[in-house]
Amino acid sequence: MAALKGEHELQIAAVDEFNQEGHLIHSCNFIGAYVRGRTREEALSKFPSEIEQYCRWLGLPEESRQYPVVIVQEKQSSLQIHDADSDVLFDSELPPLTREEYEKLRGLALKSARDFETLYRSIAIKDRSVAAPRKTFYGLTPVTIDEMYLHTKNVTDYYFGEINVPADNASDLYTCRLRGFEQGERQPDFLQNAVFDGSYGEQWTLRKVCRRFVWHDRIHAKAMLRTAIKLCGRENPANPFCFTV
Repeated sequence: MAALKGEHELQIAAVDEFNQEGHLIHSCNFIGAYVRGRTREEALSKFPSEIEQYCRWLGLPEESRQYPVVIVQEKQSSLQIHDADSDVLFDSELPPLTREEYEKLRGLALKSARDFETLYRSIAIKDRSVAAPRKTFYGLTPVTIDEMYLHTKNVTDYYFGEINVPADNASDLYTCRLRGFEQGERQPDFLQNAVFDGSYGEQWTLRKVCRRFVWHDRIHAKAMLRTAIKLCGRENPANPFCFTV
């Protein structure tokens, strides 16, 4: 997967979404990469590992993990940051898209969906848990492999709906996401990347939707892989995201 033009220019441009409970720091130029920590310093210390895994996933030069992290945007939030509740719209997600940029973002979101499918299908035990569910901002956490898959798939219509694109959660994750993109492409001026006022006062753009898909996949793919290893052993599940767990 080729990088976006100018995407990785010897730094990790980062957005810090924070409150008294912790920091959720996103990368702007490694789309979907993120770290969390109780303090900014704790979160930032995790970036080399996150970027190394991300680069292995996309076949990018791993020396990117040595790039300095530059905080380019901050947002103090009232959300449950420690549970990855997020609503920030990056300044970098506001400009219109070129066709080339869109195709690369779309391709990244679809690769992420395809790899999530690969991980899910490689796991033999899908209906058992290794931990009790706990309550979060979106309800109880998914704890079985099947629950994690359904939770990840079922944000499809929500994310696309925030930019007024009709979508559904029928079929598998990849097919749902592909159909959503195809619906969006039928809308006039979709590359203008308009800002939409979505649910709960959150603002969205097409760029943000693409980033949120990859980000959300990574959160739940990590949890799925850890659970699968506990259930099936380290040799059994696939690891298409190249996570170190």
